[in-house]
Amino acid sequence: MKSDVEIAQSACMKPVAQVAAELGIAEEELELYGKYKGKVSLNIWERIRHHPDGKLVLVTAINPTPAGEGKTTTTVGLGDSLRRLGHKVMIALREPSLGPCFGVKGGAAGGGYAQIVPMEDINLHFTGDLHAITTAHNLLAAIIDNHIHHGNELEIDPRRITWRRVMDLNERALRQIVLGLGGKANGVPRESGFDITVASEMMAILCLASDLEDMKSRIARIIVAYTFDNRPVTVADLKVTGALTLLFKDAIKPNLVQTLENTPAFVHGGPFANIAHGCNSIMASKYALKLADILVTEAGFGADLGAEKFLDIKCRFAGFRPDAVVIVATVRALKMHGGVPKNELAGENPAALAKGMANLQKHIENIQKFGLPAVVAINAFPTDTKAELSFVREQCEAMNAAVALSEVWAKGGAGGEELAGKVLAAVNKPNQFRFLYEATQPIKEKIATIAREIYGADAVNYTPAAKKTIQELTGLGFDKTPVCMAKTQYSLSDDMSKIGRPTGFAITVREVRVAAGAGFLVAITGDIMTMPGLPKHPAAERMDIDKNGRIVGLF
Repeated sequence: MKSDVEIAQSACMKPVAQVAAELGIAEEELELYGKYKGKVSLNIWERIRHHPDGKLVLVTAINPTPAGEGKTTTTVGLGDSLRRLGHKVMIALREPSLGPCFGVKGGAAGGGYAQIVPMEDINLHFTGDLHAITTAHNLLAAIIDNHIHHGNELEIDPRRITWRRVMDLNERALRQIVLGLGGKANGVPRESGFDITVASEMMAILCLASDLEDMKSRIARIIVAYTFDNRPVTVADLKVTGALTLLFKDAIKPNLVQTLENTPAFVHGGPFANIAHGCNSIMASKYALKLADILVTEAGFGADLGAEKFLDIKCRFAGFRPDAVVIVATVRALKMHGGVPKNELAGENPAALAKGMANLQKHIENIQKFGLPAVVAINAFPTDTKAELSFVREQCEAMNAAVALSEVWAKGGAGGEELAGKVLAAVNKPNQFRFLYEATQPIKEKIATIAREIYGADAVNYTPAAKKTIQELTGLGFDKTPVCMAKTQYSLSDDMSKIGRPTGFAITVREVRVAAGAGFLVAITGDIMTMPGLPKHPAAERMDIDKNGRIVGLF
């Protein structure tokens, strides 16, 4: 079979203007970025705001493993399948980050015959949104240091500057740095560091803003430092709200592309779900709900991270009410959760499958706690046996979860029609959607609820620094917000080695950060880092481009 990039390069794409017209987007409402990419004007909202909302389908997954699960592939394939069945469908995905693209994970445009295109553009620089976020974030960092250098009118304590710098690459050498060296002209020496762009609060704000004015007000509220007498310093205090917002004048507009089968797709915003809130933009989702009868979207990593944040943070802010949740799993990954090494996954192993099934069962339970119907998509692999597939089906049905085999990687939309049928049945049933916690609950109570109900933890431990921060934030009135948990994606616990469905563990919160502009607190657990590193053999080693500009090795 062809590689993902070869399949994408042979796609028969429609001009994006035609894709837009089929959605009912007028020519003047689309800004072209070449022939196959476009941004939708913000002016469209006044015209479509009174349209009824379509059905909202969230795609999530079990905890990821090196065996692969295929969440984005399933999202794209499901959208194509629903369109094949005659429904007006849109897909909404996050924008890929260059960090994992050149690192170990690769791109994020789907795979096989279930991809969004133009794949190379989407996985590389696309329309420049991530560069705008990086620039705005680092402009703010420069403004802070410049303010201190020129007299420090706000009395910022250089030891309590919380705003670090960012870049959209994996760079472990920049996690902790000392800046301002070289004498008085170069600023005040202090410790700082870099995060990856997708962890920036600017990224969260782009994805949670309902419009440009909301974005401006959120940027104004960002806390960047504290004064010598412990008062928070905001962007508004630094008088650069307008300058930062204007850098997003184009980035805020949702990007329109298509799948291999020409299903329209918004690709907008790209926060990671392990260190950020893991959802594409509210604006892309709300536009799609007005333009289509069904929106298929995804949230990052497993349901313990992306889905929980989609439901407790994004839906809370946007007023969305999901209609169904698809949980993607593979027999291979379930066997890995049952303890089978990657090189032995091809063999049938009923005991390991039964043990690993506990991970999927926990995610089904969690989705049902939100009052939503769960549909399990078994992403098919050639090594799956009839007995293994039958066992997974039986176990899911015993938990009142619909289940279907998905072959969209190999067959495109034609391979997901069974799944599409189960999803259609689910979205047409009434549900009792509810949040896991109330935003007004105390900070520790919200964290404990997530840890207990979603992860299965027995307790939550806090470092002295985290305890102190929680006390300070409560005193400043920042305790009435949702909590965004930063946790390893590989385990339900905060220890990546505890696969399957661990029990008898505690979660350790070592740091709490306030994202006042985004509107939530970030609780950092375990060893999770906000700046990833590259593996021993990064994906970049396998990439190349020939004299004709044809790319190879991108996946």
